[in-house]
Amino acid sequence: MSCISPTIIIVPGWRDSGPGHWQSLWAEQLRGVVRVQQDDWITPSRQAWVDSLARQILQADAPVVIAAHSLGCMATVHLPLQAAQRIQGALLVAPADPERRGVLADFAPVPYQALPYRSIIVASNNDPYCPVRTAGAYARAWGSEFVRLQNAGHINIESGFGAWPLGLALLQSLVGEGWVAPVAAVPHIQPALETTP
Repeated sequence: MSCISPTIIIVPGWRDSGPGHWQSLWAEQLRGVVRVQQDDWITPSRQAWVDSLARQILQADAPVVIAAHSLGCMATVHLPLQAAQRIQGALLVAPADPERRGVLADFAPVPYQALPYRSIIVASNNDPYCPVRTAGAYARAWGSEFVRLQNAGHINIESGFGAWPLGLALLQSLVGEGWVAPVAAVPHIQPALETTP
């Protein structure tokens, strides 16, 4: 593995990630982070979203670690091989289910082949946008590690996920041992380290 610190690319989902969302906090507080921008967050086009992400990856000077949420996970797994081969690891949180049609239908069918990089899927047993069984099927097909959360909804600001220390720890496992997030990014971890008199 390269000794160069990877570029962390934040890949939001449908309608983007607003203020207070863990993706927004990480983009503001972590070093070496790039956030993907889309021309149309409301009516997503698979080709446009994948092209935007692929450009960010190919412009990076180093290996890339992806931190994707919801439909951003689908854009990630649809990447062409040239871009996918630059990825060191991907944290795929609350993946969407475009097979349910609706506004996300352009991202169907979902690819069901192994990803050429290490990946971790984090899913909730009560995500309204993707059954946990479907997320588990993605994990098996993609060769991903699978982290199942209880009653975590869509793992977004509406379900109470701000700074999200667990997510940051999972991201660190993909970036590598030498990478340490700035203390400002993980204030919620500190109380766990304190001892009571």
